[in-house]
Amino acid sequence: MSPYRPDRMRFGIFMAPFHRVGENPTLALERDLALIEYLDNLDFDEAWIGEHHSAGWEIIASPEVMIAAASQRTKSIRLGTGVSSLPYHHPFMLADRMLQLDHLTRGRAMLGVGPGALATDAYMMGIDPVTQRPRMDEALGAILALFRGETVTMETEWFTLNEARLQLAPYRRPHMEVAVASTFSPAGPTSAGKHGVGMLSVTAAQPGGMTNAAAGWQIAEEEAAKAGKTIDRDDWRVLISMHLADSREEAVRDIEEGATRFYTEYFGKTIGRPGTFDDWTFAGAVESGGIVVGTPDDAIEAVERIIDITGGFGCLLFQAHEWTTWEKTRHSFELWARHVAPRFQGQIEVIEAARDWSAANRTTIFERAGAATIKAFADAGRELPPEVAERMQRGQN
Repeated sequence: MSPYRPDRMRFGIFMAPFHRVGENPTLALERDLALIEYLDNLDFDEAWIGEHHSAGWEIIASPEVMIAAASQRTKSIRLGTGVSSLPYHHPFMLADRMLQLDHLTRGRAMLGVGPGALATDAYMMGIDPVTQRPRMDEALGAILALFRGETVTMETEWFTLNEARLQLAPYRRPHMEVAVASTFSPAGPTSAGKHGVGMLSVTAAQPGGMTNAAAGWQIAEEEAAKAGKTIDRDDWRVLISMHLADSREEAVRDIEEGATRFYTEYFGKTIGRPGTFDDWTFAGAVESGGIVVGTPDDAIEAVERIIDITGGFGCLLFQAHEWTTWEKTRHSFELWARHVAPRFQGQIEVIEAARDWSAANRTTIFERAGAATIKAFADAGRELPPEVAERMQRGQN
């Protein structure tokens, strides 16, 4: 069976964000907004913005606030929470805030959900990690019911809803798009399938992540069938890391040091389980396909490989990082937008066909055009200039 290929594949970023400790956080947040604005101008489709409360690197606490700010600077890019950690919020309050964003963004807001990724966040709030995934599923069910306009009465060990209903109707109908984060456990795919919503495979860039992403989608399909729901690969988003330059060697020089520092210091020493990233190497990450590094031609080949591994998806997301300079980061996204994205959005084939048809038929077509030029001079009673006659003669030969 051939992999799924949308008529127009979407591209976007997943902005945790990751900012090196020691830099000005005010300027870092401003760069985040500037990057989203820049991608909007490059016709990228989506930007997902994270929620984290500890560990010093991922410094956005409220994706909703960032979405509101970014929506005022952009025209068409869709803006999602990447992700809202459901056990940290009363579902009624989060649903109400997201519905407000739905209106403020004129339907560009999306809700991405998860159980909460940082153990330090849960620890500081006194949340038992064992409860996080079940609580995410409970809250998601309540939020979707509220989005559908239902009146919800529900009591769990951690929240209560008494005849709760939202006071606004959704701007985007039937309601904003919802997606569940999928990591290495089956909890995310299970919830996505059970509730019939999209999926965000956010660990595809990590070792073994791409194969795990494909397995996760299979779980989601199985759970959807059990629940009598349908899910669509077009609503599946796969996350990778990417950097492009004018040559492969330049691209490697640009990010090798920054990527190595990021994986070994942040994932290895700050939040990762001890020993998890001890054997991580940049070369190994590139070889596994978790990091796409090189030229636009390399990127086109990489996307084809990812489609084959996963079986196809609707949107490819890039992990927003600061592994190189701001200028080189912008150039990388520009190269993707100019040379890679159109190959997967049905834009290049038509243009190439028009060029090829013109080239194949130019002799017969331009022969009559030449005759028209000769007649125009004759009708005007003027002699055909020698240089024009010579050029037309060369064209006939």
